[in-house]
Amino acid sequence: MEKEVQPVGVLFADEPRAVIECLLFVANEPLDLGTLSEIAGITKSDARILLQQLEELYNGEGRGIRLVEVAGGFQLITRPEMAPYIEKLYKPHTAALSHAALETLAIVTYRQPITRAEIEQIRGVKVEGVLTTLMERKLIREVGRKEGPGRPILYGTTKEFLTYFGLKDLKELPDLATFQSNKDNAPEE
Repeated sequence: MEKEVQPVGVLFADEPRAVIECLLFVANEPLDLGTLSEIAGITKSDARILLQQLEELYNGEGRGIRLVEVAGGFQLITRPEMAPYIEKLYKPHTAALSHAALETLAIVTYRQPITRAEIEQIRGVKVEGVLTTLMERKLIREVGRKEGPGRPILYGTTKEFLTYFGLKDLKELPDLATFQSNKDNAPEE
């Protein structure tokens, strides 16, 4: 007896999960629940259940990838302990962020929206080149203009920033007071 061929567009009962898995696999950025449910043709509630099933599957022992909720969406990522093997396959093309870039990024992150002049006042040095680098890497962006003379550009972080640091949103960042108390308790040099 021949197996009946399903016409294109008709999904088997377990195919919405396969569709979501496929979308997550091919996407190079996190996909939100609405996008996943719309493309799979299911409700957000059903999509959430299928994502939980996939999360259990991928986050189990012996898997090289895992499913995470990050930057307001969901993404398949490699496990950190797989990094040495991935590095053997791909030579990193981007250099790590410099100390100046990390310091500037921290200022933008905690003080956003913020102008270049305000960043320079905090750091005590010019930051134009560092801001350009951070914008090229899509970690910060122009978010508007400040009212006042010259209407300077305001900078803020991006979704790519959240993805780069593995954050769901900015609320996951440690409170600035934590850093201040650590600084107060640090031994003097």
